[in-house]
Amino acid sequence: MNQISYRGLFDLSGKKAVVTGGAGILGRHFCAGLAESGATVAVVDVQESEALEFAKSLTDRYGGSHIGVGCDVSNLSSVTTMLKEIVEKFGEINILHNNAAGKSDDLDAFFAPFEQYSLGQWRQIMSVNLEGMFLVAQSVGKQMIAQGKGGSIIQTASIYGVMAPDHRIYEGSFYLGRKINTPAVYTASKAAVIGLTKYLATYWADKGIRVNTLTPGGTESGQNDEFKRLYSARIPMNRMAHAYEMVGALLYLASDASSYVTGQNIIVDGGLNTW
Repeated sequence: MNQISYRGLFDLSGKKAVVTGGAGILGRHFCAGLAESGATVAVVDVQESEALEFAKSLTDRYGGSHIGVGCDVSNLSSVTTMLKEIVEKFGEINILHNNAAGKSDDLDAFFAPFEQYSLGQWRQIMSVNLEGMFLVAQSVGKQMIAQGKGGSIIQTASIYGVMAPDHRIYEGSFYLGRKINTPAVYTASKAAVIGLTKYLATYWADKGIRVNTLTPGGTESGQNDEFKRLYSARIPMNRMAHAYEMVGALLYLASDASSYVTGQNIIVDGGLNTW
C-alpha cells in the first residue's frame, strides 16, 4: 500500500482560492477556513471596502498574501475585471467557492406574497443567485482549463433549494427585527444552483475540474427566539446551525480529500431533509 498522509489530503498549502460573497456572514468563515488550511484567498464581495478590510485581517491572522476584490457577480464586465486582477496577483486559481447570493434593496418587495411578487424583483434576485453563479463559474472554469491543472469548484445552494420551506414556522418570526418568509424566487434560484453543479460536473470532468454543491441548513444570524424555536423543532438535532459548522464540508470539497467526488450535494442541515 502506498504511503498516504490522510491528514495531508486536507492541506491546501500553495492553493489559490476565490470566494465570492466572501465578506458575508458565512463567507467570512469560509475564507478563514481556507486561509487557516494553507490557501491564499481572494475575498470577493460587492462591498469592496469590507472585502479589502477582511482580507487584511486574514493576512494578519494567518499570514500569506490574501486580497480583497470588489465585484458585482451579476455584471459580466465586473466579473471579467475581478478575474483579471486575481490572476495577475495570484498567477492561477485552484479553488472557486461560488458563494455570493443576492440581497434586495426593497425588503417589502423581496418578502411580498407570491401572488403579488413582481417580475422585476424576481429578476433582481435571479441575476445574482443564478446568473452570477453562471458568470463566475464560466470565467473561472475557462481559467482552470487554460491552466491545465484541474481544480475544485464549490457552489453554495440552500436547504430550500432541496425542499420547500415549512411556511408555518414564520408565524411570529422575525430577522433583525423584521417579519420574514422564504420567497419562491429564493427556492427556485437555489434549486437551479444544484442543477448547474450537476451539469458542470459532467461537462468538465475530463478537464480534471470537480464541481460540487454545499447546501447549508438554517444558520443562526439574528433571528428572533420564536423563529429559532419553531425552526429547531423541525430539526432532528433540535437546533439551528452555527456558521462555523459549514466550513468542514467546504474544506473537504476544496481539498484532495474529495479527489474522487464530483456532482454531489453535501447537505449540512442537522438532519432536516431526512424527515
